[in-house]
Amino acid sequence: MASQVRASHILVDSRKDADKILNRIKAGAKFEDLAKKHSQCPSGKKGGDLGFFGPGQMVKPFEDAAFTLNKGDVSNPVQTQFGFHLIKVTDKK
Repeated sequence: MASQVRASHILVDSRKDADKILNRIKAGAKFEDLAKKHSQCPSGKKGGDLGFFGPGQMVKPFEDAAFTLNKGDVSNPVQTQFGFHLIKVTDKK
């Protein structure tokens, strides 16, 4: 398992919104563009980039999803106390 992952995310309020955005990504839309347009996290301005993080730095459901994804993969919606996240792993080390 990687000791750190670099991930981007899109944060929205509802599962319905997350599903709509995920469908657009699957249809070929750029994750970073959708993050800038839809994410409610300040990281959205940077295309959702959160930089590198290690175990224990993110809330558990988010961390669990991020560490199981392969580089380049986008998660299904992940619910945390902040809302629904789509997570894209951009690097691992």
